[in-house]
Amino acid sequence: MSTITTILPLAHAPQPPGTPMTAEEFGLKHAGDHVEFIDGKVKEVLMPGGRHGKACNWFAFLLTQHVVANDLGHVFINDTFVKVPTQSDPQRVYGADLCFVSYDRLPKQAEIPVGILPVSPNLVVEVRSPSDTWTQVFTKIVDYLGAGVPIAVLVDPTTRTVSVYGDTVGQRILNANETLTLPEMLPGFSLSIATLFT
Repeated sequence: MSTITTILPLAHAPQPPGTPMTAEEFGLKHAGDHVEFIDGKVKEVLMPGGRHGKACNWFAFLLTQHVVANDLGHVFINDTFVKVPTQSDPQRVYGADLCFVSYDRLPKQAEIPVGILPVSPNLVVEVRSPSDTWTQVFTKIVDYLGAGVPIAVLVDPTTRTVSVYGDTVGQRILNANETLTLPEMLPGFSLSIATLFT
């Protein structure tokens, strides 16, 4: 997913000076919009195209099958709002391509909010779009990890690779001939990298 610096029209602009919008207010106001909240500004998100969508769908499909079969938690897609507070931007919100939240973090019967998730996910997956710069995608990965997401995964359809990041897993880069497993988070989960790109 890609963010650009164009600020949306006045109808979607941040609140007037003196009344800064919180992440929660942003989430409620912009639910359904293709936007993120960075440095106090609502920023438009480019629509990434078919290759991105197929990779997201396959990853979400296989992850959801595993999570449901083992009754582990919730899976969210479609640029779900995730709060990623940083030192310079405590209200920052990204739209995650895909994320998993265990029942330990968000109980099974909990009411799912309209806006941002009330907790940090256990796992976030971002699929790099053609318009994404490496600086943009790595900034997101660092911000997710800093916000309490234990594992972040970056899928790159251009290089046909999947990279895994986290304090407990370090960094792993897998090519299309390999299989992604996440035993630290999801024992038994297995995904052939080639599946994402065919």
